[in-house]
Amino acid sequence: MTQASQATDPGANQRRMLLAMLLTGAFTLIEIVGGLLSGSLALLADAGHMLTDTAALAIAWAAARLSQRPPDALRSYGYQRLQVIAALLNSVGFIAIVIWILVEAFQRLQQPVEVLGGPMLAVAVVGLAVNLIALRLLHGGHHHDLNLKAAMLHVLGDLLGSVVAIAAAAVILLTGWMPIDPLLSVLVALLILRGAVSVVRQSLHILLEGTPPEFEREALEQALIEVVPGVTGIHHIHVWSLSPENPLLTMHVDVADMRDYNRTLLAIKRVLSEDFGIQHATVQIEPGRCVDSH
Repeated sequence: MTQASQATDPGANQRRMLLAMLLTGAFTLIEIVGGLLSGSLALLADAGHMLTDTAALAIAWAAARLSQRPPDALRSYGYQRLQVIAALLNSVGFIAIVIWILVEAFQRLQQPVEVLGGPMLAVAVVGLAVNLIALRLLHGGHHHDLNLKAAMLHVLGDLLGSVVAIAAAAVILLTGWMPIDPLLSVLVALLILRGAVSVVRQSLHILLEGTPPEFEREALEQALIEVVPGVTGIHHIHVWSLSPENPLLTMHVDVADMRDYNRTLLAIKRVLSEDFGIQHATVQIEPGRCVDSH
């Protein structure tokens, strides 16, 4: 965390999620019908993705809106954590879908099911176009938004699912080999599983008040000692995040002279804001022995 965080546009991210939600929701019904008519697991798996995507995007959009509510007497930090909780729920839901696909694919490999390649190919091509548009909408958002990242993960899964469905349909039309459908479905599930697990880990890290991975204590101590006159050291540092783009910090700072208290505090805050992207910090300045040393 050596650079200031970039400004975000919550309203723009909310609009992106809403448009993507409406788009995926509208196509989900078409893909479910196509999967049932063709008998394709790849299409049904992709439809399952898109159905959960619609719900995931709805959760992400609602969380993004609610997170903008101002702090109140019960929640002095406001509602920003709702976006992290939504990201966690969406990623856990995606992992559940992956498990379902793996189980269903195993059963189909044991007992192959007839798949109609023509309808499967037509629906998959339309699905690919829809998913490309949805992914483009979300990709234009702020990449530090964990809530948006989790929503993108669902749409990316659908995009790969559509590509796999097209490939599987082509193989079935050309060769008639039915196992390609469940095999490629497993491939997509495993490719996306890593991303889902990553978002779960990031979400849990934030909810457990973990230190932001970019934060470097040594760099902060060096910057304060070199830039702020009179600072001799820092201790009792605690850094955590309300959301990936909103880190918080508390710390004690040792100073040689307390006579310029206000100037020293302003200089410390400036370093935290400009060099480390920390806008909200509580700093306790101490002239000598730390009052909390015992």
